[in-house]
Amino acid sequence: MKTIARNIFIYSFALYFLPMIIPGLHVQGGVFTILLGTVALTLMFLILRPILSIISLPVNIITLGLFSVIINTFILYLLTVFINGISVTPFRYPRTEIIGFIVPAISFSMLTAYIYTAFVLSCIDSFFKWMMR
Repeated sequence: MKTIARNIFIYSFALYFLPMIIPGLHVQGGVFTILLGTVALTLMFLILRPILSIISLPVNIITLGLFSVIINTFILYLLTVFINGISVTPFRYPRTEIIGFIVPAISFSMLTAYIYTAFVLSCIDSFFKWMMR
């Protein structure tokens, strides 16, 4: 029960702040959509992710764990299919200059937007789980 409550807190925080960080993630419908998405995301990560990890274990070993990002991407895609108010669209970060360094514009297609969003979501998840130990 403690794990479920912790995951609900982490994913609700992530679903609230990810659209502010990633311009391609859209959450419409307010708090209800965030809570519904949080519960769905928590259940998918607790039930579906271990099953997919066991099935893809040989590929995950060969890629040294990088295939887990693809599993997270698939779970995020399922979330956008099941919850109508959450969507991921292609987006673009504009060119910027930071302390004299020029960072070129970066464009994300639909697939790379899902992969990038899932990667940032897993980083937020890992960070908060590490902080709560």
